[in-house]
Amino acid sequence: MRVLLTGATGYVGSAVLEALVAGGHEVLGLVRDPDRAGAVRERGASPVIGDITDAARVRELAAGADGVVHLASPGDATSAEAEDTFVTAVLAGLGGTGKPLVSTAGIWDHGSGGELTEVSPFRAPRITAWRPEVTRRVLAATGVRTAVISPALVYGRGGGLLRVITGGPRRGVGSQALTVLGSGEQHWATVHVDDLAALYVLALEKARAGTYLIGASGVNPTVREITVAASRAAGLDGRVEPEGLAGTVERLGLLGEALLLDQRASGTAARQLGWQPTRPTLLEHLTGR
Repeated sequence: MRVLLTGATGYVGSAVLEALVAGGHEVLGLVRDPDRAGAVRERGASPVIGDITDAARVRELAAGADGVVHLASPGDATSAEAEDTFVTAVLAGLGGTGKPLVSTAGIWDHGSGGELTEVSPFRAPRITAWRPEVTRRVLAATGVRTAVISPALVYGRGGGLLRVITGGPRRGVGSQALTVLGSGEQHWATVHVDDLAALYVLALEKARAGTYLIGASGVNPTVREITVAASRAAGLDGRVEPEGLAGTVERLGLLGEALLLDQRASGTAARQLGWQPTRPTLLEHLTGR
């Protein structure tokens, strides 16, 4: 399949690119910066220069592809507008063909929950309040085999939001303790980046139109457990100190609000599609087990 991939040089996008190539697909990696084209070529794909907000370019590229996987996002105040422009263009390019579009949302959009599933209501925090409407729009599209994946907290390959903990401020005597976000009692749903990449490929190949999938391994440690493991990995003997809810929000703003969500999920629908996470859990990843 000839696949247009946005976000091809990003953290998750790079893993998805490799998984698509390994699966025998021909990948066109959309990149804004010509200097990043080499990174796409090195992974066995063909770079194409363009921006997700260039509606004419997106429509043209989508029309010439057998399917689209969308992972790019500005990650700032322009995200909502950029996503609206892209979705409009890509649906126009694929319209009436029945070809697949796999787009990306995020598990934060469901708010806190002890057993989040694909039918859990959207209660997005302020940082992603705009996103559920886009998800609904993509899933409701006709003439295109759409799927939306909501990843849990992604880790592995040295990237992802885990750095908020591992690279966060150190506290206590001699700055020998890692900072626990909030109270640390909140759970995070998690997924390894390579397992998540496999889910994108599976959705592209097999998901029915209007499929919504939560990409979560089913392992949901508390933030305290994660921080203790990170502290041990950093040679701090597991020393941690919570900064409290107000402290996290004051330091990290809207991102802090999202990181305080208490979320547990197992990715039931993804498993029904045939997805089986096999990589080390987040705590195993941190401790090297």
